Amino acid sequence: MNSTLQSNHSVADMVLSIGGKTLVCHDHLVVPETIVWLGGNPIMSPTSLLLVQLSLISLASILINTCLRPLGQTSVVSQIFGGMVFGPSLLGDKDALSAALFPLRGSMVIETVATFGLMFFLFTVGVTMDPVIIIRPGKKAMGIAFSSFFSTLVVCGSLAFILTQNLDMQDQHWLPLIALSQSFTAFPVVACLLTELKMLTSDIGRLALSTSMVCDALGISLSAITLSFAGISNSKLTPLWSLGSLVALIAIVVYIMRPLLQRMIKRAPSGKPIGESWICAILVSVLLMGLLSEVIGQHYVLGPLVYGIAVPEGPPLGASLVSKLDSFSSGLFYPSYLAISGLRTNIFKVHFQTFWVVAVIVLSGCMVKMCVVMVVAIYNEMPVRDAFIVALIMNAKGISELMLYNVLRNTQVLTDEGFTLAVIIVMVVSAIITSLIKIFYDSSGQYTAIKRSTIQHCHRQSDLRILVCIHSQENVCTIINLLEISHAPPETHISVIGIALVQLEGRSHAMLIPHEASSTQHPRTTGRDLIINALTRYELQSEGSASVEAFTSISPFDITHNDICRVAMDKRATIVIVPFHKQWAIDGAIESVNRGIKAMNLKVLESAPCSVGILIDRGVLNGSMSLVVGHPLYHVAVIYLGGVDDAEALAYGARMTDNEKVDLTVVRFLIFGAENTKDRKHESDLINEYREANAGNDRFVIVEEVVRNGVDLSTSIREMADCFDLILVGRHHQDSPLLYGLGDWSECPELGVIGDMLASPDLGITASVLVIQQQRTGWLAGVGDRDQHVPDVPLDEHTGGSWAISMDRTSSSTRLKI
Repeated sequence: MNSTLQSNHSVADMVLSIGGKTLVCHDHLVVPETIVWLGGNPIMSPTSLLLVQLSLISLASILINTCLRPLGQTSVVSQIFGGMVFGPSLLGDKDALSAALFPLRGSMVIETVATFGLMFFLFTVGVTMDPVIIIRPGKKAMGIAFSSFFSTLVVCGSLAFILTQNLDMQDQHWLPLIALSQSFTAFPVVACLLTELKMLTSDIGRLALSTSMVCDALGISLSAITLSFAGISNSKLTPLWSLGSLVALIAIVVYIMRPLLQRMIKRAPSGKPIGESWICAILVSVLLMGLLSEVIGQHYVLGPLVYGIAVPEGPPLGASLVSKLDSFSSGLFYPSYLAISGLRTNIFKVHFQTFWVVAVIVLSGCMVKMCVVMVVAIYNEMPVRDAFIVALIMNAKGISELMLYNVLRNTQVLTDEGFTLAVIIVMVVSAIITSLIKIFYDSSGQYTAIKRSTIQHCHRQSDLRILVCIHSQENVCTIINLLEISHAPPETHISVIGIALVQLEGRSHAMLIPHEASSTQHPRTTGRDLIINALTRYELQSEGSASVEAFTSISPFDITHNDICRVAMDKRATIVIVPFHKQWAIDGAIESVNRGIKAMNLKVLESAPCSVGILIDRGVLNGSMSLVVGHPLYHVAVIYLGGVDDAEALAYGARMTDNEKVDLTVVRFLIFGAENTKDRKHESDLINEYREANAGNDRFVIVEEVVRNGVDLSTSIREMADCFDLILVGRHHQDSPLLYGLGDWSECPELGVIGDMLASPDLGITASVLVIQQQRTGWLAGVGDRDQHVPDVPLDEHTGGSWAISMDRTSSSTRLKI
C-alpha cells in the first residue's frame, strides 16, 4: 500500500493519500488569520474561499459563453468548460494554483452548496412540468419516446457487452453504465435547450418537450429500480422494501401533499400572491423530501422532483415558487454544479483505447436514436426536415446525465477516466447537436404567405378575418368597438380570431389552448377568462354577423409571435391586431410599460403572413362605451402621406364607412411645390379610386392639407387629433421631406414616425390609434401598385357625392378649396 503525507502548518491541514483514497485532516483548534490588514490570507477562511471559487467559476463561464455564443453554442458547454479551466485538465494541473484556489479542504463545501442548489433546481423543473402530458402524452410522443428509449438501451447495452468481452478492458467495468445512459432524454435538458434556441412554442418544440417528459419518466423509473437493487444486503427482501418505500413516498406526495397544496390555493385571496409563510413551509418540505429520498435508498433529488411535479403549475402557487427560486437555483447554483463537473475532469487520465471504444458506443447510440425517432416521426406524417430536428433534440445531453455520472463517481463505480470521458461526451454532443439544429432549423420563412393577405387587395364585400391579441382585460372594450366598426351588420360578415396573451409563469411547457364555441360563459374570473367571456358575448350579440374563435397563448413574450403567426396563417387572417406595450391611466399618464409586449410586436411585424396593426388604446381617457350598448357616431380619421402602409390604412378606413355608425375623414398631407411628381400622381390615382367608390356617402370625407415642412405637419396633426375617436395611420410612408428630422426623436420604432408622434403622452390627445403595416412580401412595390385597388369601380368614372377639402398652410392665412 502506497501512502503520501503532505502538511500545511499554517492551517494545520494534512492530506493523506492511501491507495485510491485521499483523506484531508484539519485541526479545528487552529484558527488561521484571515484579515488582510493583520497580514492574513482571506482565502484561508472557508466562507471567503467559497465566494472566491463561485466568483471565478461564474466569471470564467460568462467569458467563455460570450465567446461561444456567436458560434451558436448554449450555456451548458461554456459552464462545463468554465470548470475545466480550473481543473487538472488545464490551469489546475499547476499545483500552486490548484492548492491556492481549489484546495481539497474546500471541495466539500462548494460541492455541498451546489448540491442544495441542484435539489431546488430540479424541484423548480418539476413545478414547471405538466403531469397531464406525462400521463397522456399523445400517440406521436408516446411512440417516439418508447421506441427511441428501448432501442437505444438494447443496442448500446449489447454493444458495450460485446466490446468488453472481446477487448482487454477488465478495468472498465463502468462501460455498460455509460452505454445504458445514452438512452436517456431528460426533460430539464430539452427544456433548457429549447428555451435558449427560442423553440418552445414551435410545433417541433412542443413535440420534443412531450416526448422528453415520457423518456424522463422511463429513465427515472429505471434509475430508481436500479438503485433499489444495487445496495449490498444479505436479505433478499431489501430491494422489495426499497421499491415499496419509493411507491409509498410517491403516494404521500400525490394523495396528501398535492391535496393540501390545492386547498391552500383555494383559501388564498383571489388575485393576490401566496403568503410568504406558505412559501417557506413548501421550501422546508422540499428539504424533507430530499431527506426521505436518501433514507429509503434513492437519490436525494428524486423526492423534490416528484414533489415539484405534484405542485399545481402556473399562477398563483407555481408562478410564485418559480419566480422566487429561478434566479437563485438556475442563475447561480445550477451553473456551479455544471462547472464542478468540469472541475473534476482530468483528460490526462484518459487512455486512447478507452476513448475510441466509448466514442463508438456514443456514436452508435446517437445514430440509433436518430434513426428510430425519424422513422416513427415520418410514419406519423411529419416532414423529413422536422423529423431530423426532433431526432437531434432527443440526443441532447446536460444536467441530468452529469448528475448520474457524479453519483456513479461518488460511489466509486465510475473511475476518474470514465468520469472524464462521460463529461466530454456531454460537452461534445451538446456542441454538435446545437450547431446542427441552428443550421437546419429556420423559423424565418415558416410563416411566409404565398398570396396577398391584405385589406387593400380583398373584395369590399368579402369576409374580413381579423386576429385580435388581447393581453389586458382593460383593452377589451376598445377591441370590441374596433370589431363593431370593421363591418356593417347584417349585410357583411366578420370572422374574429381572438388570442388571450398570458405570460408563461410557473411552467416550462408553452401552450396554445383552443376554446370551444359555447353559449355559456366561463365561471372563473381570471383575466384570461374575462377576455374569452367578452369575445363570447360579442359573438352572441352580433346575431350571426360575426363568428369568434378563441385561443389562449401561454408562452414567454419573446416567442409568443410564433403562436400569433401560426394561427394567422392557419386561419388565413387578413390583419393581425396586437396591443401596444404602454397602458394609459385615467389621468393621461402612462400607467405601465411591458417591454415583453414591445419585443413581441417587433417580431410579429417582421414575421406575420398578413397585415399587422398595433392598437394604442386610450379608451380609458375618452370614456368610450361599446357600440353594442349604444354609441351615436364613431369618428375615424386616416392620416395619409403615401406608401403601401398608408394605402392599407385607407382601405381599412373605407371599409369601416359601410357601418352607418362610422364617419371617416381622410387627411392627406401634401408637400408644397411637389404637384407634378410621379409619386403624387400615383397616390392621387389611389385617392380618386376611393373617392369614386364612396360616391354618395356623406360620411366619407377627404381633406387635403398642403404643408411646407415637418413642423407644419406635426402642428396640423396635433390640432386635428382630438376631433376623433380612432386614428388610422400607416407605419412607414414614402420618402418625403416632411418626415426629415422627425424620426430622430422616435422612441417606438414599431410605430413609425407619425405613429410614435401620436403615441407620445406629450401630445395630450385622447383618441385611440391603430398603426398599420401592410403584409410584407418580396414582390411588393414601394408605394403601392398601379392596379385598381377598389374592386368593381372603373378608374375613369367621375361621379359626385363624396367631397374633399384642401387646406393650404403655406401662407399666413388658411385657404379652403372645396
